[in-house]
Amino acid sequence: MNTTPTTQAQSPTRTQHTEPPLTEPPLTQAPAAVPAARHANSAAPAIRLAGLHKSFGSIKAVDGIDLEIAQGEGVALLGPNGAGKSTTIDLALALAAPASGVAELFGGAPRDAIRDGRVGAMLQGGALLPDMTVSQAVALVASVHRHPLSVQEALERARCTEIARQRVSKLSGGQMQRARFAVAVVSNPDLLILDEPTAAMDVEARRTFWQSMQEFTAAGRTVVFATHYLDEADAFADRIVMMSAGRVVADGTPAEVKAVVSGRRIRASFDAEWTPQLEAYLYELPGVRSVERRADTFTLVSDDSDAAVRRLLADHADLHDLEITAQSMDDAFLALTRSTNSTTDAAETNGDRS
Repeated sequence: MNTTPTTQAQSPTRTQHTEPPLTEPPLTQAPAAVPAARHANSAAPAIRLAGLHKSFGSIKAVDGIDLEIAQGEGVALLGPNGAGKSTTIDLALALAAPASGVAELFGGAPRDAIRDGRVGAMLQGGALLPDMTVSQAVALVASVHRHPLSVQEALERARCTEIARQRVSKLSGGQMQRARFAVAVVSNPDLLILDEPTAAMDVEARRTFWQSMQEFTAAGRTVVFATHYLDEADAFADRIVMMSAGRVVADGTPAEVKAVVSGRRIRASFDAEWTPQLEAYLYELPGVRSVERRADTFTLVSDDSDAAVRRLLADHADLHDLEITAQSMDDAFLALTRSTNSTTDAAETNGDRS
């Protein structure tokens, strides 16, 4: 696993009132071939979690997680703050011990896969030595792996070539995230685990990051990323595992997760003045469950959007700016997490704290 040393390695020696000399690592050395032994258990899931529980005092951070992620999948862990995403990642990487349950990577102990360089990780708490340049930090991590990428290739994959000679202490928040990504991929891992990878990045930096991520995963590598950005999960994941209160509350493709919220949104405008009678008419349309109005624009949620739109067009020649959209990932997220939290609160009220 590509966690960056913070205590074992020493910063370059300083002389009084002088900056340490920068000796940049060679960037173009080709990586060694990866032996067949590294790919043993090729049919095993990249990640298998069975019956995982982890508590911190009275707080159940992970409450009975059962999850398998096949090799080659791109999976988003989605959930609100405190859902258990980061703790689940720590358990999968053996950075924390479960109270009960089993975590396996590629059919074996996580530490074995990490030792063999099959796992790269970009964690929220990962730190880089501040006096090193970005290329030196990447080279340091590459040096502890038997079959790494070249430093140059890792920098290119993470879009870090232009900051390769900058000191870590001088990086912006977005640049630091890109540098951490370079450190995570330099071992040439089969499984990449990312915890909030685009935190502190602006919109353009996020777009660039996901472009580099798609290039990395094109060869069939497994990627698991935890995120608060619902649009990232929707756009870049093959599968979404939604968590709430330490449990998995939904697991499927983005379309399947969004399908838990029925209906479609119909947005349009009338030239006619808005009246209580007009609002009552909208509620009587087929399948309509809610009506919202802003200025002269209204939004409906209908379980039978085709019939509702046909009726609208037949009854109102002044209808314009018509839009029909599926329910969003935001809607599914709110519905699923609200349902889980309500169930948990009710159980605790009734004394069920198991």
